[in-house]
Amino acid sequence: MTPRHGRCPATALYGHLHGDAMPALYEELREQHGPVAPVTVAPGIRAWLVLGHRELLQLTRQEQDFSHDPRHWTLLREGRVPPDSPILPMVGWRPALLYADGQQHRRMRAAVSDALAGVNGHELRRSVRATAEGLIASFAGRREADLVPHYARRLPMQAITGVLGLDERTGQRFVQAIAGMVVGNADSANASRRLATILRAVIEKKRRSPGQDITSALLHHPAELTDDEVLHNLVVMFVAGNQTTVNWIATTLRILLCDPAFRSSLSGGHLSVDDALDLVLWRFPPTQNFPARYAIRDVEFGGQYIRAGDMLVLGLAAANADPAVLPPDGGPIAGNRSHLAFGAGPHTCPAQDPARLITRTAVDTIRHRLPDLELAVPETELSWISSPWTKGLAALPVRFTDPQLPLAPVAAHAAPQPTAPQTGDLR
Repeated sequence: MTPRHGRCPATALYGHLHGDAMPALYEELREQHGPVAPVTVAPGIRAWLVLGHRELLQLTRQEQDFSHDPRHWTLLREGRVPPDSPILPMVGWRPALLYADGQQHRRMRAAVSDALAGVNGHELRRSVRATAEGLIASFAGRREADLVPHYARRLPMQAITGVLGLDERTGQRFVQAIAGMVVGNADSANASRRLATILRAVIEKKRRSPGQDITSALLHHPAELTDDEVLHNLVVMFVAGNQTTVNWIATTLRILLCDPAFRSSLSGGHLSVDDALDLVLWRFPPTQNFPARYAIRDVEFGGQYIRAGDMLVLGLAAANADPAVLPPDGGPIAGNRSHLAFGAGPHTCPAQDPARLITRTAVDTIRHRLPDLELAVPETELSWISSPWTKGLAALPVRFTDPQLPLAPVAAHAAPQPTAPQTGDLR
């Protein structure tokens, strides 16, 4: 392909464009521009969206050309990103693995990966199941629920704050501070300070009295992370991991409710729950687009001339749908985990195993406790989050008759949990 010179007209990925409209847009961009397309991700903020499967693998594996560090980003270095830009909380530099390359990334990733590997899977599954049954019990008597705020959003939040070693009260304050920080309004700076205060107190406590949790594991790892590195990696782990798992749960439940063949295959044993989860990751990855890489030098890439300092966005959903890697019928094969929902290369998400465990347990529990679950509105009336990054449902109203007893006598948090940030997974 002959490289395109100059600056092509850019398509906006923000505004009122919701997750259900994204697939058609990706194919339109692919047809117009090839595997790398010019987009804007916020007002006045241009970037390149990588749509091709092969190109996305190249982008994630070639650290000599593409960096995670936003301090390479021309618009940021030149002060052309407004302080209230909605993109800034997603890409502002932190001393965390998401923003590091090379040896620094390997050092922090070793600590994060080892901390995650130390999570007791049996205990996490037991805890998630008990929490799931408590949430179901909290709405079972009404014979109806909205499974996004009442189930999919609460369950990962409680599970993740638990494995981070936060008690219930601290976890709620932590979630509220993060939600305020990423909103991008006048109170964001105050929310960021509140978050730092909360986590510094947790870090001080865990240094004195370590427990069996991720925060303690990070603090006492041979990589010798500083307190700032522990703090910011905790923020990244929650922000990146929470909404991804929320979307994975909600989307799997939506497909079970709306696709009779899918539901029949799962109920009849032709598909396992893990097969179902992988098909969702192929067709409807929880993170549609993931920011970002930054070109270190001028480079020809995907038929475009990319300038040093340009931002490139990982088009995970578009790359999964690349006709070059799908079978002739366009559908992924059950059991195939070569999707890019968790990224690729050195920054492949290290938290995918606990995320899968939480999602599998959430889906399994509600399927068995509410076997006659059905959608309460036509599928066309489902509402979606408007975001360039995530394909997430805003609501999933359902109805059912009698739940299968016994439900575990575990009460869910009575107070509604604040909406967590709409971001992607941990890289």
